[in-house]
Amino acid sequence: MRTLYHLWLHPFSRKVRIVLAEKGLPFEDKIEKVWERRTEFLAMNPAGDVPVLVEPDGTTLSNSQVICEYLAEVYPENNLLGPDPIQRAETRRLVGWFDVKFNREVSDNLLGEKLMKPLLKLGEPHGPSIRAGHANIHYHLDYIGFLTEKRTWLAGDNFSLADIAAASHLSAIDYIGDVPWEEHQSAHEWYARVKSRPSFKPLLEERIPGFQPADHYEDVDF
Repeated sequence: MRTLYHLWLHPFSRKVRIVLAEKGLPFEDKIEKVWERRTEFLAMNPAGDVPVLVEPDGTTLSNSQVICEYLAEVYPENNLLGPDPIQRAETRRLVGWFDVKFNREVSDNLLGEKLMKPLLKLGEPHGPSIRAGHANIHYHLDYIGFLTEKRTWLAGDNFSLADIAAASHLSAIDYIGDVPWEEHQSAHEWYARVKSRPSFKPLLEERIPGFQPADHYEDVDF
């Protein structure tokens, strides 16, 4: 059986989980508490982070984008990169936007400070970082609105890895209720379409021990 080692609300793990579901590839998911630094896990991935995918033949892959590119090559059905070189380039550009820029400017400042710090007992959340995250998220939601006013999905006419990457980050932040959807209608409508996909349902059902989600988190008609 294919196995995915992941962590609650981890955007990069969520990205791989959605890709596997969109491609119809069955897998067993295992929570990996990376702070425990298990010897067996470090043997699979010396970097000590998630996600890590172990294929049925024992092939072991780490890094979400490496995993997603591997899955695109080995399981080409339901192409999530795009039908032509231009859209594939745009998909990869936007994946980089959300996995690097959005992660640095928003996810680390909100999810990292408000949830991961208490979970890992790393001290009090840093107020200036949280304020920066709240300020920065508007720019990114405006950008999503700008893209979807011109396109069906973020990278073009087809649902792609770009939508998955963006929604993986936003869904984690939405769990803690920090996405100002009411101020960004176009982004709201795009996320509602992503949220209604069957591949997203397991994420909406996920709960973190000791942390309840925002009231609207699981509602696809929020």
